[in-house]
Parts: sequence; C-alpha cells; structure tokens
Amino acid sequence: MAKTPTARTSKARTIPILPCQTLQPVLDFYTALGFEITFQQKSPNPFAVVEYGDIELQFFGLKAHDPQGSYSTCYVLTDDVDSLYEAFRSGLKETYGKIPTRGLPRIGTLKDMSYGVRQFLMTDPGGNCIRVGQPISEDLYHRPAPKETFARALHNASLFADSKEDPAGAAKIIDRVLGMEDERPTSVQLLKLLVLRADVALRLGDDARARTACEQAAAVQLTEEERESVRDDLARLEDLRSGI
Repeated sequence: MAKTPTARTSKARTIPILPCQTLQPVLDFYTALGFEITFQQKSPNPFAVVEYGDIELQFFGLKAHDPQGSYSTCYVLTDDVDSLYEAFRSGLKETYGKIPTRGLPRIGTLKDMSYGVRQFLMTDPGGNCIRVGQPISEDLYHRPAPKETFARALHNASLFADSKEDPAGAAKIIDRVLGMEDERPTSVQLLKLLVLRADVALRLGDDARARTACEQAAAVQLTEEERESVRDDLARLEDLRSGI
C-alpha cells in the first residue's frame, strides 16, 4: 500500500497576498522592476498576481488600506541578491528617471546585515515592504553590537533604519556620534555614517540635512582599497544625490 504523504513530507509553497488601495500603481511598480502580470481581475474583488522567475507575489485591493501606515511585509530568499538588486535598480531608473529612495515607492541600499544576510528592502506603492536577501552565513542570529564607538553606532543605526523601520531613531544615533569631539571615526566609518544619515533624512522629508550629509560623504577621502570596501555605500550615495 502506498504511503500517504504527511504534512511534514509533502511539497508545499508559500505565496504572500498583500494589500493595496488600488492595484494599478502597484502593478506599474512591479512591471518597472521586471515582473510580469500573470493574472488580474477587477470583480468580484480586485486581485492580481505578478511573477519574476520563481518569485510570485499576489495583491488584493482594499479601499480602507492606508499605504503610509502599512505593516505588510514578506521575505524573498535568493541565491544572487546582487544581480537581482541591479536588475530592479535599472528597471526603476529607466521607468522613473532616477532611483526612488524615499516616500512610496522606494528601494533601499544593498548591504550586509549583522544577522548573516546580504539584503535590500523595497516598499511598493501599497506600503508593502519586500525584503530580498541572500544568506552569507549559517548563523542567522543577530550579532552582538561591537564595542568600538563608531562600529557600534553603525550597527545600531542600521538596525533602526532597516529592521525596525525607525529612521528617526537611526538619525539620533548617528547625530550623537558625529557630534563627539573626543573621538573621530575612520574614513570608511565616516562615509558609511554619512550615507546612512542622508538616507534616513530623505525618508524623514529633511532634504536640507540629506543634501548636507551627501556633500560631506562625497568629500570623504578614501583609498582605492577603501572605496572597494564601501562600494555598496558609494552606489547608494549616487542614488541619494540624484533623488534630492
């Protein structure tokens, strides 16, 4: 007699179904990224499906949904996050004329996180945060914050900005350490802090502070080796400067 598959051995897949006020702006965003609309209906209720390779996302329309106050999110695991980021970034730039770095929609920076993944975040017009990442370590637990002053500030500010979605909290951390007179960051640390400060300033609607931070970051002197170590941050700086 054939063995009946159990829940533990049977194959399954998970597909997120995310809310939006209206479908079209959301679908326009994902087609800009390179997704294909594989299904769409207007009644009895608005619903659509988009796909990009093995990635499938589904959306439903909800008039009462508030994109600005949305907590909807999902995680996409990939084995080539760099290529996916460049493809999405290129599609957005071609469609919007620049990389959207604030408001809705927006795409964040690609970076190595302290919990063993290399990832970026993008938020669509419905306020849904899509986290796209690639494991770079078998240990996916949060690492302890470094003890060194500026490394610790970068660690905590990054968590506030990306994991906690608290740009104001990140700004306070960065402003505090940049205002210190008895300690100074290395050139690499300074560049990273300033780029992150510009990023969160834009998300907070503070264009003047973002512009100043970008100018300060662009003026940081780096060796070729240092520039290679912060290539993600320099790419983000370019995006931020074009968005101000």
